[in-house]
Parts: sequence; structure tokens; C-alpha cells
Amino acid sequence: MKLKTLAVIVALVALTMVGCRSAAVYTVADAPVVTSTHSYTTKDVRNAILQAGISLGWQMDDVRPGLIMATLNVRDHMAQVEIPYDRHTYSILYRDSVNLGYNGSSIHSNYTGWVQRLSAAINSRLSML
Repeated sequence: MKLKTLAVIVALVALTMVGCRSAAVYTVADAPVVTSTHSYTTKDVRNAILQAGISLGWQMDDVRPGLIMATLNVRDHMAQVEIPYDRHTYSILYRDSVNLGYNGSSIHSNYTGWVQRLSAAINSRLSML
């Protein structure tokens, strides 16, 4: 009987670990703004970031010049990031989350994919400037 109980506990722990994939919080820090022209403005960078986020389902809030707040809701999960930017760089920084197991240094691995896709979309929009 003890062996069966131990097997059940081990199986439950294994299932819990598989279901809760976590990774270090992914951050984009001072990514360079790369465009096809030199005649772009900070407003062009802002618009590229806003369009990229909206195209991926992020709710984009233009907080003030140089700062956008982006929120993504997926089922019962929420991720929120700050996107500080200027004419030369942008960053994507963790701000808040719900149901993603954030513990101060790690978070559900889906967060990484969401931020990577957001960064790729921003880079794609910037390259069209």
C-alpha cells in the first residue's frame, strides 16, 4: 500500500511540474531601432510599437511620450509590460501578471513567447519605416 501511495504522489508531482513550466522573466532591454531610412521620428517609433502590439492582440495604452503600457489577456491569464522608447531604442519590461505564476524572478514560459513575438512584430514594423 505504501508503494502505491508513493507512486501516486510522485505522479502528481511530475504532472504539476509539467503543467507549470516556468522560466526567467524575459526582458528586452534597449533594443536598437533599425529602420530602412534615417528620416523617421520618435512618433514613427511610437506608431510602429502601437501597431505591432495591436496586431498581436495586446491592448496598447499610450501613457505619455516615451512610454506605452501593453496588456495581453489570454483566457484567464494577463500579462502587462511597459515599453519605454525613444528615437534610438525601445525596451519591453515586465510590469504585472495574473495567473502566470510570477514569483519575482520567474514566470510561466508562455510569457517569454508573448514578449518575443511582440518584439519581433515591433522590429518588423520599424524596418518598414
